[in-house]
Parts: sequence; structure tokens; C-alpha cells
Amino acid sequence: MGLEQPCYSLHPQGEHDYTASLSRVLAVRMHAMTEPEESPASQVRRLMREADRATLATSASGWPFASLVLAALDDVGEPLLLLSDLAEHAKNIKSDPRVSLLYDGTAGLDDPLTGPRVTILGRARESTDTVRLDRYLVRHPSAKLYASFKDFHLYRVAMERAHLVAGFGRIHWVEAAQLLGA
Repeated sequence: MGLEQPCYSLHPQGEHDYTASLSRVLAVRMHAMTEPEESPASQVRRLMREADRATLATSASGWPFASLVLAALDDVGEPLLLLSDLAEHAKNIKSDPRVSLLYDGTAGLDDPLTGPRVTILGRARESTDTVRLDRYLVRHPSAKLYASFKDFHLYRVAMERAHLVAGFGRIHWVEAAQLLGA
């Protein structure tokens, strides 16, 4: 947006300058209100396309288990992951295919909690589709080194919903039907 992101500043005495911070927050919100609003579904698709990685959360015997993964998208916009059978998250998916992926669009912001991020809820299933694998490898050329190893498999996450936090006070649930194929 070209505006400084809101953050709390300190007076020389160490006290928070809430008035200045509130002014910056209001300036950002007022600027956002004058720009054409991108739909929540469009914001989700853009965040996913721009990110080359995500945080994958699986269930490890009922416990949340999060790990960093490289991600790509298939032709309709569903996430693709290349995982090793040796990895804990792949073992967890075999027991329970329900996953979430957090795509973080907050890099470079002074206050990351004012920036966009989206959590995708879905089910991960192994895919033998070579076109999808090719799409993944175009996005992550370094993965060509290990993609043919016997323990590596491509997974496609069938999205069910997305939870978008588009910035301060802009939170939306978006259903998969609004995200796919657009």
C-alpha cells in the first residue's frame, strides 16, 4: 500500500505512544477503504500463488504437528506437496489425511499481525499424476534431485475451506468452491 505498517513506538521515557500508533492504524485502514476491495477468495488464491512454502500441520497421535514444506499449486489451485515417507508429517497423513497449511504473506512488515495469512483446511492424498508433479518441479527445480527417490511421493491437498486473515479486522472463512478453478 505504500504506507508504513502500524507499530507501537516508545517515548524516551519508555512509555507507549498509543496516540501515534492509533493514528498509523487509522491511516492504513482509511487508505485500504479507498482502494478497490479484492474479494476474500481472490486474496486467498493470490497468497497461495505467491508463496513457495507453507507450514503443514498434521495430527501426531492427536497432537498438532507442524513442519515447513515447499508448496506448489495444481491447475485448479489445490496445494501440491512432495513428501518423503521418512518424514513425520507423511507418516501422520497416512494415519489421518486431515491437514492444514498456513501460507504467510507477512514478510517484511514491521508488525506481522497486520499482514495477510491464510490457513487451508483439507485432506492430503497421494497423487501419481505426472502433470501435477511437473508443475511442482517447475515451481521447485531443486526438488528434481530427489523427486524420483522411492520414498518421495506427491500429495495433493483437496481443500475444504480457508481461513483468511487479510489484516487488522479483516477475517473471512472461504469455502473451497469459491477458490477452485478461478
